[in-house]
Amino acid sequence: MYPILFQLGPITIYSFGAFMALAALSAAWVVHSELKRRGYDPEAASSMVFAAAIGGLIGARVLFILGDWNNFLASPSSYIFTGAGFTWYGGLFGGAVAVSWIVRKNQIPWLTGADIAAPALAIAYGVGRLGCHFAGDGDWGSITEVPWGVAYTNAIIGWIDPMTGVPYPPGTRVHPTPIYEFLQSIAIFGILWAIKAKGLAPGTIAWLYLVLAGLARFTIEFWRINPTLAAGLSEAQWISLILMAVGLIMLVSRRVRLAY
Repeated sequence: MYPILFQLGPITIYSFGAFMALAALSAAWVVHSELKRRGYDPEAASSMVFAAAIGGLIGARVLFILGDWNNFLASPSSYIFTGAGFTWYGGLFGGAVAVSWIVRKNQIPWLTGADIAAPALAIAYGVGRLGCHFAGDGDWGSITEVPWGVAYTNAIIGWIDPMTGVPYPPGTRVHPTPIYEFLQSIAIFGILWAIKAKGLAPGTIAWLYLVLAGLARFTIEFWRINPTLAAGLSEAQWISLILMAVGLIMLVSRRVRLAY
């Protein structure tokens, strides 16, 4: 893997940071485009993306700490003063709260703001996963013999089993789940982007995003290396099921239809 893209004298460009920046730019472009198309101030795009980034980081760290509460109590500083330990769903919730404030401030209806943000979330998540892949931050999958299996031999966390910390034997390859998630996200973005101008009822794109993104994460967890929470499913899978249920209920209850 390539945790460092290149160095220019004292300046080091890390792959993870570079892709996070690219993810933010991608999201900003999508939001800017949608705000302009819908007749809102496109300059609000930067505020929405910035709020999503700050709220997302806080939410991602909080959910991670809550999920590992006993170890956090034993050593709080190791969780607070470190760049590791984030969860995607925590980031989603934290970012949603922060963006909601910006949406309200700009007098954009909440469901409309959610529809605007959904495609941006999809593309940003996918690009961000490329950063995980190149950096090797431990988001890879289980050991495999498929031809496209990857050995993250230069990973930033070390080429180890994320669950046990034990180094992998030479020749070990795993499912490149960040790449799988990138492809899933591109597909979700394509679907949402294709229907954005179809005259759907407000909230349709956002609720559909919850269903599609939840389904994508639920399935990918079968190849990811994460501890189970209950009934053989991981925490992320249970949250995915809840989000999928919410999305489906809202789609059905609102009788979403084309408003020609």
